[in-house]
Amino acid sequence: MNPAEVDNRNLEIDPLKKFETMGPTDVATDVNTYRLKVTGKVERPLSLSYDEILKYPQLTETVLLICPGFFSNNGRWTGINLKSLLQEAQTKKEAQYIDIVGAHEKRIRIPLNALDQKRIFLAYRVNGEALPQKHGFPLRLVYEDAYGFDWVKYVDEIVVL
Repeated sequence: MNPAEVDNRNLEIDPLKKFETMGPTDVATDVNTYRLKVTGKVERPLSLSYDEILKYPQLTETVLLICPGFFSNNGRWTGINLKSLLQEAQTKKEAQYIDIVGAHEKRIRIPLNALDQKRIFLAYRVNGEALPQKHGFPLRLVYEDAYGFDWVKYVDEIVVL
């Protein structure tokens, strides 16, 4: 299934215990020392603790995660809007992309204009529960219309390009 071609509005929410995963699952993050950095073409670089992230307005969206040939999981993801972070960091006018960086230098590049067209955000909860370690705690990219290998886990930096 191509995520961009699937309408998940009438699909059941999959229980978290049935969620499958690929890629790294054992990255341990100390929530007391964790920082999410926003760097690159910004006027005001950010370094946010997990508690500071939780103070931002949250959003919850039902988004289908598809790992082609392996599994699909329809979940209710809760997290922080990337645009809120970029506004606070004061993205420079010439910026065109963001790189979302996670464990083992995994990164994905997203055009800034895609943030207005799709459900793309950083999740810290799924189906009402804290994001489990194996699914990317403390933050995982939720990226509507992208395959699961682009849903970066253990996000610790946003680089504005």
